[in-house]
Amino acid sequence: MTNSLHPYFGFAGNAAEAMTFYQSVFGGELQIMTFEQGGAGEFAPNPDLVMHSQLIVNESWFLMAADSEEVAGSVSGAPRITVAISGSEEQLEAQTEQFNQLAEGGTVVMPLEKQMWGAVYGQVVDKFGITWQFNIGG
Repeated sequence: MTNSLHPYFGFAGNAAEAMTFYQSVFGGELQIMTFEQGGAGEFAPNPDLVMHSQLIVNESWFLMAADSEEVAGSVSGAPRITVAISGSEEQLEAQTEQFNQLAEGGTVVMPLEKQMWGAVYGQVVDKFGITWQFNIGG
């Protein structure tokens, strides 16, 4: 059996916007369910917020997210999550494009460059506050 990792992001009211953006970057099938659609609308501060969403990129790679009161009540309101993506040299072009898309409206912490361990590595914080690390080849 192969292990897989599925990050679950908590956002402060903009989960649908963030997940739609991630779909534009990574492709895949996006499913979004609001609190109202999930039958919990009367218990939520806003029934139109996201109760659960998932972006299925492939059978072993998907992201999940929801709007979270815990994040909304934090000092910054931003999620504190880092996602590491590793790929082979054959994926360099596609992952470079993903890195560049995530950098639009965000901040490049470390440019995508060849490193001493042989891989191309870079780090970017996207416009939603998620940190993405790319390690390609090597």
